[in-house]
Amino acid sequence: MNRSIKLKDGKKVYFASDFHLGAPDHLSSLAREKKIIAWLDEIKKDAQLIFLMGDLFDFWFEYKSVVPKGFVRFLGKIAELSDAGIEIKIFTGNHDMWMTDYFQKELGAEVFFDTVQYQMGEKAFFLGHGDGLGPGDHGYKFLKKVFKNRVARFLFGRVMHPNLGQFLGNTWSLNSWKKNRANDTVKAFENGDKELLYSYCKQLQAEGKLFDYYIFGHRHCKLDLPLEHGARYINIGDWIVFDSYAVFDGKQLELKVFNKLTAI
Repeated sequence: MNRSIKLKDGKKVYFASDFHLGAPDHLSSLAREKKIIAWLDEIKKDAQLIFLMGDLFDFWFEYKSVVPKGFVRFLGKIAELSDAGIEIKIFTGNHDMWMTDYFQKELGAEVFFDTVQYQMGEKAFFLGHGDGLGPGDHGYKFLKKVFKNRVARFLFGRVMHPNLGQFLGNTWSLNSWKKNRANDTVKAFENGDKELLYSYCKQLQAEGKLFDYYIFGHRHCKLDLPLEHGARYINIGDWIVFDSYAVFDGKQLELKVFNKLTAI
């Protein structure tokens, strides 16, 4: 089902992903958080809608009555923007898939747990974080099913003390961070044929699911690749290396980089 958005005059839609707040240490995360806040302050003048497309946190698990420590500047800014009438839509990623209703109730944001489709003006969008999509990667796809299993989530959130749960989750996420940074795997890109999400977009087109823009995060690549029928596969990169984001003005979409050095 395609959702529809009508942009107001002079307003824009913004997309960003993969902040990984919390990693690899407090000081690095805090500097990144302040930079993200500066970006949000800059775009709020013309933003009608902001899509935050997953892995906002390096680890996030929502307990019934406990909120993970940290990130107060970011959470407060999201609440401020939402209260000002800017729509905030958040995708869960592979590092923060355990969201429930905190962001909806406290911050007024809408949370997506899967891909969604939007019509904005004359352009059609297919949006998602990107994890587990495309051919291959069967190990992760199986692991994701385990992580999302209701029984596993119940045991982690209700039986295990939050201190232990947070320790285990943060340790797992940090190990993943170190592995990916050391091997440079998340940014590695050779060509479109080896890009799983690009292959996934071509598969969608072959099935007749035609869109103007297929937009994802997850890969930590800043990519803008052409597809058939004039469509484009956009990976909006991350805020670890690229500080990149996408913006749609109602007619065209651009992939940009935030360069306000004073915010770091």
